[in-house]
Amino acid sequence: MRKRFSEVSWQGKSQGNTYAEVIPTNHIITAAEEHAAPQSAGWEAARAPHTGAEDARLASLRHCSLHVVLQNIMAAGFKTAEPLEYHRSFLKENCRPDGRELGEFRPTTLNISSISTADGSALVKIGNTTVICGIKAELTMPPSDAPNKGYIVPNVDLPPLCSSRFRPGPPGEQAQAASQFIADVIQSSDLINMEELCIEKSKLCWVLYCDIMCLDYDGNLLDACMIVLLAALRNARLPEATINKETDLAEVDIQKKRHLKINRHPVGSSFAVFDDSIIIVDPTAEEESLSTALLTVVTDEEDRLCAVHKPGGTSLSGEKLQHCINRAITRNKEISKLVDKVIESMKTAK
Repeated sequence: MRKRFSEVSWQGKSQGNTYAEVIPTNHIITAAEEHAAPQSAGWEAARAPHTGAEDARLASLRHCSLHVVLQNIMAAGFKTAEPLEYHRSFLKENCRPDGRELGEFRPTTLNISSISTADGSALVKIGNTTVICGIKAELTMPPSDAPNKGYIVPNVDLPPLCSSRFRPGPPGEQAQAASQFIADVIQSSDLINMEELCIEKSKLCWVLYCDIMCLDYDGNLLDACMIVLLAALRNARLPEATINKETDLAEVDIQKKRHLKINRHPVGSSFAVFDDSIIIVDPTAEEESLSTALLTVVTDEEDRLCAVHKPGGTSLSGEKLQHCINRAITRNKEISKLVDKVIESMKTAK
């Protein structure tokens, strides 16, 4: 009735057809299965042990598989023991361990309106690095030094859930540096006309709290933060707000909402320097830790240079810096096209 076999394959011809199947290890063949299977010489051979040429072929396959496994183990050991030399062995061939070329960015994906309770939101993935941004608009008094302007408050959060390198508690140095970088770019790039956020001079204005959280960290945080902020701001809508002349209180009409007017589209492009000479784009977390310098270049859609961020490390020649700027200009066009496409698809869906 039932027969137990180890994992084998059978091949044979019956009535002009060729059959091939793998029987799992310890599979119990029922009488129905035995009756349904083609009763051919190939089927009978599957019941018997492999001999001769078949044994030699299987032995060769096992040897090749073992060789591949040993190579993988040796490569993993080399990567763990000498990570820098491991990366250098790839860089010498003008490629990287993940298969990319030196000037190739990881796949970038974008989703907007990711948070239904926010006034504007977006989610961006660059490779494994994933960040989400939610914008919350609140009414407040304008700052005393700019009574006719509103303002934007960016905040970057790197929680422990995104990487084991981050710990619970107050914002670390990297998170604070990222928040300050975003704030500087907003100011230097003329991203938004802050006067449009003012409702009445010295009395009422909008403040936009842009909370950016990293969900998965694998390097190139600043690029992801810039893209997700730009997409979230373009997705944001503010209700109509006025001041009642009789009561001198703010009144908000949530039925009337408007999009923000975005003046510029700044996009960051990050680079890592190896051995003071080799420059790669979009570094992973491991590549960042092994590099001798990091550089982020921000340009807008008109090819203007908005910001250059270089937190220490080795110096760069003018020629190499210009190379990075040129690549950043190309990257801006790619990201601007992606953002436009996603926003247009949202309009079409509505």
